[in-house]
Amino acid sequence: MVKNSFISAISQEEKEKNKGSTEFQILNFTKRIRRLTSHLELHKKDYLSQRGLRKILGKRQRLLTYLSNKNRVRYKELIGQLDIREPKTR
Repeated sequence: MVKNSFISAISQEEKEKNKGSTEFQILNFTKRIRRLTSHLELHKKDYLSQRGLRKILGKRQRLLTYLSNKNRVRYKELIGQLDIREPKTR
């Protein structure tokens, strides 16, 4: 899978150096979203986890919007690598 290879491709040294970068934060939110989604498939009535998932989705959405406004090329690359759909525009 391309998604997992990209996520594990970041070395420990790069993690320490780039923790504050927008791409790294989006990557971490994506990992947490996937983990929570698999948890919710087993525990359908875990409403607190559903709320947490919605909060993380909102944070990631705001970061993606920021990145798309700042650097459209990096945004497109990240969307492709993480296999995330582009958000709907209002």
